[in-house]
Amino acid sequence: MPTERMPTERMPTERMLTVVPGVELWVEERGAPGATAVLLVMGAASSGLVWPEPLVDRLARDHRVVRYDHRDTGRSTAAFEDAPYALRDLATDAVAVLDALDVDRAHVVGMSMGGLLVQLLLLDHPDRLRSATLFCTGALAGAGGEPPPGPSEALLAWWATMAEPRDEAAELDWRVAHWQLLHGSGLPVDPAEWRETEERVRAHSGGFRSALAHASADPGGLDRGAELSGVAVPTLVVEAPADPAYPPPSAQHLAAAIGTGSGGAPARLVTVPGMGHALPAGVLGPFGDVVAGHLAAVDAG
Repeated sequence: MPTERMPTERMPTERMLTVVPGVELWVEERGAPGATAVLLVMGAASSGLVWPEPLVDRLARDHRVVRYDHRDTGRSTAAFEDAPYALRDLATDAVAVLDALDVDRAHVVGMSMGGLLVQLLLLDHPDRLRSATLFCTGALAGAGGEPPPGPSEALLAWWATMAEPRDEAAELDWRVAHWQLLHGSGLPVDPAEWRETEERVRAHSGGFRSALAHASADPGGLDRGAELSGVAVPTLVVEAPADPAYPPPSAQHLAAAIGTGSGGAPARLVTVPGMGHALPAGVLGPFGDVVAGHLAAVDAG
């Protein structure tokens, strides 16, 4: 008789973790017990629930996947108003999450601001990283080469309205329109998909959280791009060619800055066609293939 296969995945578990006195972060983990860990680091002012469920579930087939809410997002402590912090402190939070979960080394995946934080981890905590994946982001300031262009004019104009007062219905509409801009023009956009995302995050958070904390946080200490040449951790850079926040050639510039010095390991650059500054259903297949392949190759090596 065939032997019944025991389940290898566990249901998601949630907890609150104290990272510094007075600051708790919401953390969720799921996946294969005993497998290598994957830490997902989201962008500015975004809850960990912005990571799409199908992507998290896919990575959890072979890994212990951890996602969390930054300070001032989701269910984590609203800390900035009483105790302002620097953006670099959010990188320290990521290490604190690994410490609290007894994870010695993890694959770390960073999107947008999360990609900047992962670069700080590459520089300051390479011993805690099995690999790094960076997407929808740019190199830390000070990297060599010609600086790539900045965000689109349309996106900058939209961000300028961030602090305007809105009721809850208008705030939802503003956020959906924001995602439509971030989505870019590479693939058809479905506003209903982004409305569902924001409604799910609102339910998780107990309401809409202000985006101003991360926009106001001290950006000091992010001018370390020249140090990226010494990175030896296996790093994947995913280019999103329709990204209006970090438009081409931002990904090429980032990849060229990593691991090119003595003792470094050059980054691998892969393009996901049509991808913008977002993770809609239309890119999850190819994007998931690229990330899962990178993790598997590092684990096998």
